[in-house]
Amino acid sequence: MLDASATIIVDAERGGRVSRKERMTRPRYQEGCLWTRGKRRKMWVVRWRENVLQPDGSVRRIQRAETLGPVSKITRQQARAFLQDKAATINLCQRRPRATISLEEFIRAEWRPNVALALKRSTVKYYGYQLDRHIIPALGNCSLYDISRAQIEAVLSDLRQKGHASGTLRGVRTTFSAVLQSAMERGYLDKNPAHGIRIRTTGIRVDPRFYSPAQVRQLLPELTEPCRTVVQFAVLTGLRIGEILALRWKRVDLLRGTIQVAETYSDGEFGPPKTRSSNRVIPISGFLRDLLESYRGSTNCRGPNDLVFCTPSGTPLNQKNLYNRVLAPACDRIEQPRVSWHSFRHTHATLLTEVGESIKTAQSLLGHSDLGTTLNTYSHVIPDSQRRAVEGVTKVLFSNVLESEENAQSGKTN
Repeated sequence: MLDASATIIVDAERGGRVSRKERMTRPRYQEGCLWTRGKRRKMWVVRWRENVLQPDGSVRRIQRAETLGPVSKITRQQARAFLQDKAATINLCQRRPRATISLEEFIRAEWRPNVALALKRSTVKYYGYQLDRHIIPALGNCSLYDISRAQIEAVLSDLRQKGHASGTLRGVRTTFSAVLQSAMERGYLDKNPAHGIRIRTTGIRVDPRFYSPAQVRQLLPELTEPCRTVVQFAVLTGLRIGEILALRWKRVDLLRGTIQVAETYSDGEFGPPKTRSSNRVIPISGFLRDLLESYRGSTNCRGPNDLVFCTPSGTPLNQKNLYNRVLAPACDRIEQPRVSWHSFRHTHATLLTEVGESIKTAQSLLGHSDLGTTLNTYSHVIPDSQRRAVEGVTKVLFSNVLESEENAQSGKTN
């Protein structure tokens, strides 16, 4: 096997004898050079020329040399075949110029200034956290071109050994992939080394916490407005909290009893819904329609473009403040576990299953693009329905036995 661990890079700028050649126009086609070095232990060495992408974006042609291994283990034919493959790849222009820029420098100079063009602010914030916390400290000084799948997997393995959850590892992998994909699109890389890295789930999966109907009824009297109406709205519609806070009166049709979900609000920024399927029109119940009519009469923000749920000055509510100041203390007062805003979405999905609605209907109402998400994540089962289910199975399987036992008991009584 060829030993490619030792690589010698000869930069034209370092050797005066090569600087004059570097200014000459070199032919695109090359065969490379093969020779041996060493006296006691002779080693095969190959040399070729390659384009290198400089940090300023210019392309420079440099000379590279690589030690393959000892002559005693590698034949001339094998060494020549390796050199021919290397030269053929370059001659056929299948290899882009190698980037000398480091990962950290690429992130600072190119990725961060332009990432907001393609990603939401919340996504940029999440990626930035993963970069600053895990990725840059580990591989920030590495050359962008030299980052390999093995190095990325080593970072992920180290995080797992330190006790980080699978969700954290997936977040780091996704961030790696996003940054390296950007580098690939800019011509720094031939391929994305983060693609295809798989992370298995470890430990016992913890189901998301949600409130039962009885717990919701217990919680509501402890909430003040507008938090009380927001919670009722979330339970009765299953909308995401960002979709609720971005809802405007012009998208609420009280006459027809529908709501149009066309906007979301997160981290101080309005934007489109999470997915294409999230842009939807859903019906509302008569109870919720009456609730919204009553709520509209109690607020000064009633214009078509006004937010349904807003501060007295008309600005969007802050979901974190609403949670920390109202919802979380209310959960503590009723001595129930604290739930997140997303928990009410789980509650709505569970109740849809409880009343017998199909998974396809739930998918449409929740705005999921993937039916599997609705089926695997949001279809919780509450204890009462579990008991009814097993009782129903028993009746189907052993109805004759049960009837016989009942008749026997009736005969003894008579």
